[in-house]
Amino acid sequence: MRLNDNEIKAVIFDMDGLMIDTEKLYQRFWKEALEFYGFHATQELLLNLRSLSRDLAKQLLKDTFGNSVDYSQVRLKRVELMDQYIFNHGVEKKDGLDHLLDFLKQNEIRMAVATATEYERTKRYLSAVNVFHYFDYIVCGTMVPHGKPAPDIYQKAVELLGLQPKECLALEDSPNGANSALSAGCHVIMVPEHGNEEEELAVMKVCSLNEVIGLLR
Repeated sequence: MRLNDNEIKAVIFDMDGLMIDTEKLYQRFWKEALEFYGFHATQELLLNLRSLSRDLAKQLLKDTFGNSVDYSQVRLKRVELMDQYIFNHGVEKKDGLDHLLDFLKQNEIRMAVATATEYERTKRYLSAVNVFHYFDYIVCGTMVPHGKPAPDIYQKAVELLGLQPKECLALEDSPNGANSALSAGCHVIMVPEHGNEEEELAVMKVCSLNEVIGLLR
């Protein structure tokens, strides 16, 4: 399988906002959790939190609100609110995911996940939309020294796959995730949810997962 002039042997997927439609939930419940404790979250802040490692997210909140914000407390509230919503409503997969996964499997392209979300939650979400079984490896932010946008999570995924970074394509929806994959030396396609990200990174961009197959053929 080739991407332009490069042979692609594996595709590494982000999860939230890329495979499942949870990124909007993270933004909603970060905002609600912060407001519960008296802090107003701007849209810019919520966008910057996407795929960000826990340490960097903690620092971002401190830089924004000062030392009065308790990151752990706010995060626990966000988890509580989001878990309750998902318990009641479930999670939704993104358009084109099943078709892309079937295409990659039929063409013997290996697949892995590189996500900031912890393993048990990742397994639960992907199982809920019946795609967990497609992946050779799941690499989570808690499994590496530094989360996104550092390259560690993609370096670990590439290592587990037994490949070179140039043989791997990363699919991401956020600049933090795309920077992580780029720093690891992977090829990157972005499926951005917000138009203002079109100019942020000089990588290939598509409107949905449905368009990825056409780039690989």
